Amino acid sequence: MDIKQLRFLIALDETRHFGQAAARCHITQPTLSMRLRGLEEELGLELVRRGQRFEGFTEPGERILAWARTTLAAVDGLQAEAAACRGNLVGTLRLGMVPLSSFDPLPLLRRLNQRHPSLRFQLSALSSEQILEQLASNRLDLGLSYLDGLDARHFHSLALLETRMGLLYDPAHFTFGAGALSWDALIELPLGMLSGGMHFRQSIDHAFRSRGLKVQPLLETDAVHQLLQAVRGGLCCAVMPLDSGLAGLVENLCLHPIDDAHTLAPLGLIMRHSEPRSALADACFAQMIELLEAAGSG
Repeated sequence: MDIKQLRFLIALDETRHFGQAAARCHITQPTLSMRLRGLEEELGLELVRRGQRFEGFTEPGERILAWARTTLAAVDGLQAEAAACRGNLVGTLRLGMVPLSSFDPLPLLRRLNQRHPSLRFQLSALSSEQILEQLASNRLDLGLSYLDGLDARHFHSLALLETRMGLLYDPAHFTFGAGALSWDALIELPLGMLSGGMHFRQSIDHAFRSRGLKVQPLLETDAVHQLLQAVRGGLCCAVMPLDSGLAGLVENLCLHPIDDAHTLAPLGLIMRHSEPRSALADACFAQMIELLEAAGSG
């Protein structure tokens, strides 16, 4: 058994496709299959259910996967620890983020990149529940998510800020006065929203319900870019985070403040408590705190 076999197994789990897993590992599909069969023979277990295509993992395979992730996290942690002892950070920081918030992580990542040019970044847009799940299973190093329901026994966290909301619209199709908009005024507008389940959508629904208002969105989608396209085309307006830079990404759109509009919980930086936790996660968590404190005092 070697580390590469474990990496191949995890790649197959993440892609759920033999060809894609092989491409991710920069090997041919026959080589991937041969190496995985070799791992099965060594362990005396069938790990992968095979048909004409990948059909999932056996029950023993799922258990071995958990150990494979733990083993690789330990190996990656050892390498990151050695690099940190040399005053450098190497490897890939896996960061999970909720898709809509008022926090832009790129300035922090830019500063980390300036300090540690060998560091790489992998960003994933996930729900709050997915972020906690993947932190717990060591598939993420850090998370940027909402802090409601966070179990402090299992996760470190740093509260960042409350996400405030505004109305994103195209001024060629809609016109508003100078003051902040009320929720009562929004109910009269054609609104586009992200599909239910996301914390940001739950906060919008709560804002309407708490005022005795019933909202019926003109458009619901699970993709932010489709929502932006609908707003740009004048089909609807959308409640979006203020200070997120979204309006600047699409030419001619405006973001108007909404009165008393914010998410139900603050956003925070999250890291798991338990080992194995890589030196990379520890170092980046500490440096993000340092950079945030410097920005707050500047």
